[in-house]
Amino acid sequence: MFRRILVANRGEIALRVIRAAHELGIEAVAVFSQADRGGTWLQAADEAICIGPAESAQSYLDIARIMAAAEVADVEAIHPGYGFLAENSDFAGACEDAGITFIGPAPKSIALMGSKIESRRAVSRYGVSMIPGTMDPVTSDGEALQAAGEIGFPVMIKASAGGGGKGLRF
Repeated sequence: MFRRILVANRGEIALRVIRAAHELGIEAVAVFSQADRGGTWLQAADEAICIGPAESAQSYLDIARIMAAAEVADVEAIHPGYGFLAENSDFAGACEDAGITFIGPAPKSIALMGSKIESRRAVSRYGVSMIPGTMDPVTSDGEALQAAGEIGFPVMIKASAGGGGKGLRF
């Protein structure tokens, strides 16, 4: 069990994580932007650290600022909440590199699930049931019509980047 965690989020989600940590006997450090000074989650936390200006890109989305706060606060783990950096494999990797536990999926898992194409390929290897679709990107109108004909209508078209090329996936 952890002794002290940092909650890398704001508002209600941060408050819920802080309350859960306290129920487990874990100290919780909150972060906040200058615009969020006085937020309810900050009063619930054991410590609060300002991580920058109001703009999220310069505070809640700034991995270096979050990691600096974690170092200053001497935490063992970081809980990302949801949104912001919760699905960012670089952030999970930065935690790993710093010897801080990322409370969430491994960086490799986050990266894999971030690609619709690669995640579909990965789960198919384990026999997970999936709706009918293509395993490779569809890159032309002709391929799209052929795939739709094989799958049957109606079809859903999802944009996808990465995982062996850019294109659409049915």
